[in-house]
Amino acid sequence: MTRWLQQMFAACVYGFLYLPLAIVALFSLNSSKYSLAWKGFTLDWYVKLWQNPGLMTAAFNSLIIAACAATLATLLGTVAAFILHQYRFPGRRILFGTLFVMMMSPDIVIAISLLLLFLALYLPLGFSTLLLAHTVLCVPFVATTVYSRFHGFPTDIVDAAKDLGAGEYQIFRHIVLPLAAPAVIGGWLLSFTLSLDDVIISFFTTGPDYEVLPLRIYSMVRLGIKPDVNALCVVMMAITVTALILSRKLLKEKK
Repeated sequence: MTRWLQQMFAACVYGFLYLPLAIVALFSLNSSKYSLAWKGFTLDWYVKLWQNPGLMTAAFNSLIIAACAATLATLLGTVAAFILHQYRFPGRRILFGTLFVMMMSPDIVIAISLLLLFLALYLPLGFSTLLLAHTVLCVPFVATTVYSRFHGFPTDIVDAAKDLGAGEYQIFRHIVLPLAAPAVIGGWLLSFTLSLDDVIISFFTTGPDYEVLPLRIYSMVRLGIKPDVNALCVVMMAITVTALILSRKLLKEKK
């Protein structure tokens, strides 16, 4: 009886989490344009996505921003994690704690803070400000991910490299980075997903001349949910799930 209740509870939790996603995927295949009633199976809405230049431009912009922000965040986060792990200096714990503060801060707080900073610096809102904002969002996640990988390193390897005359760059390039490669790639994929799905920070830090896909979807939904919006959501879910699965496999420790 207890096992049956546990299974029912788990089924209810998973149903609450994933049933809305399943409904979106189902109605993206519905031939009805304005009704929620099932009128038949069709793939026309996925075909029409490729025929919509506005959506394709927004999707291309989102992919460019996500790839660039993930790359910058991975570089900065990996170096930050290595410094925090390898060196002891005043304020190290405070700096490490700020990473968690950024991760736990609401997106609206980060968005408004970055917007005020960009306005104070007289930076025009657009590609550059959006790229900086997404990089700031992703760096803490990369740093903590890679730091956890560094934490399990055998320190004798680094000490042996120093005894043999290797410099800091050589140690980082030939020893640390190859050992941390799964976490680095996993951090990149995680950053790519965070940047691709972000709405709040993108809304505050981009300009009218540079539209990304989440904001495009938001503007389309305000006018009513149509099957092409459902199809677009399914495509984004597929990209996100693929990136998360790859990230999970790369971060998984080998037994």
